[in-house]
Amino acid sequence: MFQQRQTIRDIDPTAQLSTQMLSDLLWSAFGVNRDAGPFGTTSGRTAGSASNSQEIDLYVALPGGTYLYDAPNCRLILVNDGDLRGSAILPVQRELMDIPIAPVQLIYVVDLDRLEHTSGFDEPGLHDPDVQKSYYYVDTGLIAGNVYLFAAAHGLAAWFHNCDRESLTRSLRLKAEQRVLFAQSVGYPSAP
Repeated sequence: MFQQRQTIRDIDPTAQLSTQMLSDLLWSAFGVNRDAGPFGTTSGRTAGSASNSQEIDLYVALPGGTYLYDAPNCRLILVNDGDLRGSAILPVQRELMDIPIAPVQLIYVVDLDRLEHTSGFDEPGLHDPDVQKSYYYVDTGLIAGNVYLFAAAHGLAAWFHNCDRESLTRSLRLKAEQRVLFAQSVGYPSAP
């Protein structure tokens, strides 16, 4: 599986993931995999986070709407009934690289309030903006790595990239303590 891990930008825009495949992808990315995490108060996840703060939220942009992944209940919560997949890729990326919009766009959002008020160990760095940034970038990378490995294991294409943060912040109606970080396109590779 590790030999198959790669970035594939050429994704078939018409081949939709099944509901089960999407569910398995999201669980693999950042799902709940044990009742108690390292500090005993919050469920553990498939990707680590600073002091088990679980400060990263996964939003899932699909053709029929954009959803928040509710990992503890393994469900999607509708946050916008529009197709926001286009905002998950910068226009310049689409134009210069001639990249179609993937069927699934994962949008990574940090909630700084959860980072600062973790139920885990209250490490001093959790309150320092520079250290916070290091933590949430690493935590996002851990989740994105899980997505890449899932994609490799299931014959999917995945691509981690920048996104239109301003547009997504408005469209997702984020709170002041939330920040859009990155996006990740997922789908079936285009036929050669």
